[in-house]
Amino acid sequence: MTLTPAVESGARSHTLVPVESVAQISSALRDADPTLDPRLAALARQAAADGTVLLRNDRVLPFGPDSRVAVFGRVQMDWFAVGYGSGGDVKVPYVWNLLAGLRDAGVRVDDEVAETYARWTAAHRPASSEVWGRWPHHLPEMPIDDDFAAAAAGRNDVALVVVGRAAGEARDSVLEPGSYYITAAETDLLDRVTAAFERTVVVVDAGNVMDLGWLARYGDRIAGVVYAWQGGMEGARAVAAVLAGEIAPTGRLTDTIAEAYEDYPSAGHFGDADATVYAEDIFVGYRYFETFAPERVLFPFGFGLDYAEFEQTVIRATTGADRVELVIEVANVGAVHSGRQTVQAYVSKPGTTLAQPARELAGFAKTSLLAPGQRERVTVAIDLADLTSYDDGGSTGQRSCWVLEPGEYRFFVGTDVRRAAPVASLTLDTLRVVRRVHEAAAVDPTTPFRRMIVQRDVDGGALVGWEDAPVATVDRRERVLGDLPAAIPLTGDRGIVLDAVAAGTASLDEFVAQLTVDELALLSRGDLTMDSPLGTPGNAGVLGGISESLRAKGVRPVTATDGPSGIRLSAFASLIPSGTALASTWDPGLVRELAALHGQEMVRKGSDVLLSPGMNIHRNPLCGRNFEYFSEDPLLTGRMAVAVVAGVQSQGVAACPKHFAANNQEESRTRNDSQVSERALREIYLRGFELCVREARPMAIMTSYNKVNGVWSHYHHDLVTAVLRHEWGYDGCVITDWWMESAVDPDFPALEDNAYRVRAQVDVLMPGGVKTEDGPEAYADDTIQDSITRADGLTLGELQRGARNVLRLVLSLAPVIDARTGEGSGAAR
Repeated sequence: MTLTPAVESGARSHTLVPVESVAQISSALRDADPTLDPRLAALARQAAADGTVLLRNDRVLPFGPDSRVAVFGRVQMDWFAVGYGSGGDVKVPYVWNLLAGLRDAGVRVDDEVAETYARWTAAHRPASSEVWGRWPHHLPEMPIDDDFAAAAAGRNDVALVVVGRAAGEARDSVLEPGSYYITAAETDLLDRVTAAFERTVVVVDAGNVMDLGWLARYGDRIAGVVYAWQGGMEGARAVAAVLAGEIAPTGRLTDTIAEAYEDYPSAGHFGDADATVYAEDIFVGYRYFETFAPERVLFPFGFGLDYAEFEQTVIRATTGADRVELVIEVANVGAVHSGRQTVQAYVSKPGTTLAQPARELAGFAKTSLLAPGQRERVTVAIDLADLTSYDDGGSTGQRSCWVLEPGEYRFFVGTDVRRAAPVASLTLDTLRVVRRVHEAAAVDPTTPFRRMIVQRDVDGGALVGWEDAPVATVDRRERVLGDLPAAIPLTGDRGIVLDAVAAGTASLDEFVAQLTVDELALLSRGDLTMDSPLGTPGNAGVLGGISESLRAKGVRPVTATDGPSGIRLSAFASLIPSGTALASTWDPGLVRELAALHGQEMVRKGSDVLLSPGMNIHRNPLCGRNFEYFSEDPLLTGRMAVAVVAGVQSQGVAACPKHFAANNQEESRTRNDSQVSERALREIYLRGFELCVREARPMAIMTSYNKVNGVWSHYHHDLVTAVLRHEWGYDGCVITDWWMESAVDPDFPALEDNAYRVRAQVDVLMPGGVKTEDGPEAYADDTIQDSITRADGLTLGELQRGARNVLRLVLSLAPVIDARTGEGSGAAR
């Protein structure tokens, strides 16, 4: 493979710190080679373009070869390529801005307007802060007057106004102008431009949904609206290609855009410092709006326009006892533009005793690029087992079961949730129990709450109702004691190295039997600090072979790096599209291909574990890290996560999905308690993780900072052992998010902190140092060694069980690590 230096857009030098990178304060650049894989850059551009969503187009787009365009808004130059924090903190060698991208695409932009903005932005650099989480949500706008707008209108056919927003880790959006709302300066800009120009296009450059209610103020004076999800280093160039018609707009919304923030069902339960009640239950996003408030939607889930004209025809709809198969023919009936169409299938469930939304996404498929006159058939296959609902209260008579209720299941096909039309139905005569599990992570009885359900008016219309959320009934102490593993008798050092396990000349248990308690405790934590000297410079942390004794036995140090938008090291790396941008492609094949190339970059740069993908649900549009995550829908989230994990791991390195689970706000994220019913937890917030685990087998998974129903996730035996490991069969390595909160196990006082964590089968504390009120420290605690000597304390078998999980990860990564370091431990010692 030929690698070439990255090509600069011409509008920004990589020797300058762009505004997108104000969060990049993690470490000094120790590898100044700007070489990137051109294939990765090209595919990143394609993905960013395919994730761009065309929301409105009154015959103004694409720009024609003779179109003269005046571009307004400073974000045309100061483009937000990614959100803030570890998820986007990448040393990227270049970032395209929109003005340069438009010129690259051949659009005739007004030079006088462009030069005015260039001078003003150069003289008014935005204030930035090196304080974590204090980055700007927006950038102050250049004021213009009526004469400036009128003069530009006299020289040009169309105006393009660019509005930008950013949020990120520890930086939720807020209900203020300049964050969720438009500013007075932006309104003034839009007023003057739309008054002067007959046709105006608006591009929103953001990682989160922002308020778009202001569009109504301008009516048809705004002829085009494009939502450009943060697309990384190639994102602005990709958007320009869509505006110019070089690439067809094929993006579809992964979230509902409501009329107003107050319309979102979670609006009254977001941002509290102590606890967040998930009162809306399963009615997240479109599940709420399509059931209770369809009139409060500006742009529905799955929506997106095309330049091409398509027709969908259902050729065949087959319903069987266990499966529904829909064959849809998509035809490009237009005469000018090529394009791709996303076919979306939804289901409406009976709701006999369990509350059900009006529609749920059941499957989707995307066509190839169809030229005018071309047609293609796609198949959407739906297993009924994937349509089950979880009964957490026993209303069906089958508590703690995944069930299919009796009644009619109706299926819809279309281009978004609102425009999907009925195509098939089937009726179940009796209740079908598909899977019987055990209650896990249910609501803490000490913090009860009421959850949303469906009630009906006299005409059968849906009304919001409420019921008590079922609370936990399981004795956790009894559950844990019934699950304690037997210890492997200690043998002392027999000279077995880890490569002997890989070669099949020794078992993993024989290797583990040699390890002392101190060595086992070392395997249960990472090296003490970030940027460990044992790993690639700028790493997030190192686990595995963190001591000389472990390395002597062949346990390699494993380098973990932040993601998901790039590899965060002290080296240049690619900045790929955000999670929302990738999901908006509705194209798992494309995402997997991009992730595989990203995995190759991991190998070249020295990253063994990428902390990616971000999988939390877009419960509320204000969540700062929504840009890292995929969607308000768990099926789409799961499908995209499978694509990312499969792509990355195809290159021999590891993906680490995060944050497990229910991490849906940044405010007080290490203290906040997500209070959520077991049903909503399983159907909405865990389902994507389950799909990812079952289908892609990630080598590692990261827990979240928050509590789930009163228990921090890094101590959550029900989540990690009962659900993840026992129900889903996961045998990989579970790590904490960086550092953890100190606590004593309420059922086993002889366990605290790391001992408490190991009992939950959260295998590794990352990094390994303790966190105090003064911040992270470069020393470890001895809570494991202390607990294992106490009655009713941590057992040797539990510590060995966690070590096996870690060592399986090391074994999987050993070929890549050895190829990088040129070392191996040999088969015996």
